[in-house]
Amino acid sequence: MSFRTRLILLFGLTVAATTILVSSVTSEITQRAFERVDQERTRAIVAQFQREYASRSREVIRRVEAMAASEAVARLASEMTRPGADPAPFLEQAATLAREQALEIVDIVGADGAIISSAHYPARFGYKKAWVTAEANWKALGAFADQEEFPEGPAVALLAVRPVVAAAGGLVFVVGGERLDKDFLDALATPRGMKAELYRGSAGLSASDPVTGLVGRIRRSGREEGATIATGFSAPKTVQGIPLLGRSREPLGVLLLTHVSEEMWNLTWFIRLAGLGAAAAGIALGVGFAWWLTARLTRPLQDLAAGAREVAAGNWSARVPVDSGDEIGELGGAFNQMTLQLTEQRRRLVQVERVAAWRELARRLAHELKNPLFPLQLTVENLQRARQTHPEQFDEVFRESTTTLLAELSQLKSIVGRFSDFARMPSPRVERVRLDEFLPPILKLFEPQWNTPGQPPIDGRLELSEAGLAVDADPDQLSRALRNLILNAMDALPQGGSITVRGRRAGSEVSIEVSDTGAGLSKEECERLFTPYYTTKQHGTGLGLAIVQSVVSDHGGRISVESEPGKGATFQIALPAVG
Repeated sequence: MSFRTRLILLFGLTVAATTILVSSVTSEITQRAFERVDQERTRAIVAQFQREYASRSREVIRRVEAMAASEAVARLASEMTRPGADPAPFLEQAATLAREQALEIVDIVGADGAIISSAHYPARFGYKKAWVTAEANWKALGAFADQEEFPEGPAVALLAVRPVVAAAGGLVFVVGGERLDKDFLDALATPRGMKAELYRGSAGLSASDPVTGLVGRIRRSGREEGATIATGFSAPKTVQGIPLLGRSREPLGVLLLTHVSEEMWNLTWFIRLAGLGAAAAGIALGVGFAWWLTARLTRPLQDLAAGAREVAAGNWSARVPVDSGDEIGELGGAFNQMTLQLTEQRRRLVQVERVAAWRELARRLAHELKNPLFPLQLTVENLQRARQTHPEQFDEVFRESTTTLLAELSQLKSIVGRFSDFARMPSPRVERVRLDEFLPPILKLFEPQWNTPGQPPIDGRLELSEAGLAVDADPDQLSRALRNLILNAMDALPQGGSITVRGRRAGSEVSIEVSDTGAGLSKEECERLFTPYYTTKQHGTGLGLAIVQSVVSDHGGRISVESEPGKGATFQIALPAVG
């Protein structure tokens, strides 16, 4: 597929996606706005219900307390304290009190829980209402919902209970309240499209009705809950359920507030259909505009592509024609300027890399030459000291020193010769190296410096776990790496201490360790220690440990360091074992 075709498709899809996105976002915002309005309406009716419920509760409590404080109830309580008292004369007392206080429900209950008089259900005279005597503090409980028996069946009612104690010690309870029925719901001023219903159970709901599940969940949890119920291609309805809790906080019924948002549903569909129409018109306009625009864009881009191919092929002087002063023309001009700068920068880069390579070579060469020069200096100083202090031993010292001088000069010559090979680390000349023969001469080389009079003494130790440990290595390079590690250990002991060189087998490897008792290194220093030019010394090139790592890597091994501040440091070289 060509760029022009892809661009046309991109324009069309972009216009279509933008139009659909805008219509979808608008539809979503509108829908959410209507949902917020519905939620506010629902919260308002819930708050209204709660206010009405609280007001009814206060009114029921006031009227029940008025009945409990009446002289008629006080006389009834006194009469019931007499032995063999007959409650029959008081059968109409509850009805009288109900008319006086305009309450639908009034029961007078004795201390044994038996109903003495009932206004709303006279036939229940003598029936037990045991829960009335079970509560110790009815005043603190206030008004509560409960299931009350009526001649036509049980119903949810709002009740209050007050005990009445006679002067002679008699006790009766006044139970009063009103039914929570359709009259109560009619008092709620619900907005248009919202309906309030009270459910004591699942009566009136089919098993497949989603509201059944909502009512069941509310009755089980005892908490307010809502749901949005889809109804196919009709507007969804929002249902909010409020539990009516009894005196023990058990749900006795559920008040359902249902709202159907026809306006929101119709407006949402109108926005969606309008968006689809706008998307179709936008696609047609976008494709036409893209056809014209791509014809103008693709020709200069094809010229740029051809120029880029020439540069990739090595023609750094390639140029593209510039026919306009717009962004496409600026792009062509920038391409031509780029090729000019690439030619110049390539020339400069070659020069910079050449200088950097020679500087790197000089740094490495200077560092490597310092290592053999130091023992040469020590040997000459030992000769001078022996000549002045012990002339009779000079010949013996002379023979040993000249041997050392010749060995180090040979080493120096080898280093210079190998560094002349394009300024790179020489490849190892591998041979079998036995540690019990290889390590002692290296330590002996440093003994004069460790025991220099007037200097803090350093105790050098060699520990081999077993005889015959051997590796395949270049003895010169490995010796140079170990000498670097020992010199670093000496620098860490300005006040003296001990340096231990260990050789041991570790599985399929041979480990050579150099440990010191110096000040140690921090975690950050350990992580950066083998980076070229990084050093913890005041005077140093930072190449020593980088060269050691290079030598070890060339031998197929690895080097690591373990250290903590104040606990010294241990450098470990792990090489493949042989034999």
